[in-house]
Amino acid sequence: MSRQIRKDGVDPVTRARARRRALQAIYAWQVSGGMVDQVIAQFAHEQAHEIADLEYFEDLVRGVVKHRASLDEALTPYLDRTVEEVDPIERAVLRIAAYELLHRIDVPYRVVLNEAIETAKRFGSEHGHTYVNGVLDHAAVAWRPAETASKR
Repeated sequence: MSRQIRKDGVDPVTRARARRRALQAIYAWQVSGGMVDQVIAQFAHEQAHEIADLEYFEDLVRGVVKHRASLDEALTPYLDRTVEEVDPIERAVLRIAAYELLHRIDVPYRVVLNEAIETAKRFGSEHGHTYVNGVLDHAAVAWRPAETASKR
């Protein structure tokens, strides 16, 4: 079975793997407070064996770390608690999705939401994906009004 590469050259499978690895790297960074370069190096080495989009992985990790404060501020109106009180896995998923929604407008919002929900299902708490879905659904409407209006 062959993979479907999009017209823009993006392979959805390697992108999904990059997001999963980015989640793990950001989680590790959140927990350890380590240097982002060390976290990227550790996960990039592992990722090379899994055939993921290494460039996208690094963009996600560096982007989340660089913009953490503004991402957290942007997410705050859609949360029912402080960002730091959100489960660490769901927090990492939300930060990645917020980065993609706000800084990677080349990625359709539905792709961002679907990937975030699937990642939260795989790695998060039992109902974490429903929380992630609710937060991102509201955020996407505010952050990408033209795109979400045309899809609703």
